[in-house]
Amino acid sequence: MQFSSFTVLLSLAASAFAAPLSSSSPSSPLDKRALTFRKYNTFQISGGVGGNALAETNQAFPVDMSNPGAVSKADLAILVAARQTAENAETGFNSAVAAASGANAQALDVGKTKNKVLKLRTFEMLVQVQQARGATDKDAQLADIQKKLAANVKLDQANKGKKSQSVSFTADVQPK
Repeated sequence: MQFSSFTVLLSLAASAFAAPLSSSSPSSPLDKRALTFRKYNTFQISGGVGGNALAETNQAFPVDMSNPGAVSKADLAILVAARQTAENAETGFNSAVAAASGANAQALDVGKTKNKVLKLRTFEMLVQVQQARGATDKDAQLADIQKKLAANVKLDQANKGKKSQSVSFTADVQPK
């Protein structure tokens, strides 16, 4: 598969992720981190099979959302970067699907749907954190994200058991 230089540049601009950290002794709830930065290829969920993208995303991003205001600033930065990276990967999926045919195109399309779930779930989480921290202009945005997330989860569930293929990004960029 070939990607345009624009797609590669976008992917290099925001390839970061989160994984569980080892235990530590934070001094306050906002210092308690659940995530750490990793390369996109280590957190993407687009490979495997369709049907379980939401659970895979929640496992990849084990942030306790029962109190979004307590999510650490570092974890919020990771959610922002991961959402942007997943959005950049979507451009890669578009190019890859257009260049593929048959079963390869179908597997890439299933992977693209799983990536959309990843993008939208991380976006939902970060907007919920922003709201918990006092952002008052996010209600319409959150409703739109949740509507799109529900539609893509439904599409992913319709793809249950179908082969799913990811696209590869290799950048390792920390958020600003």
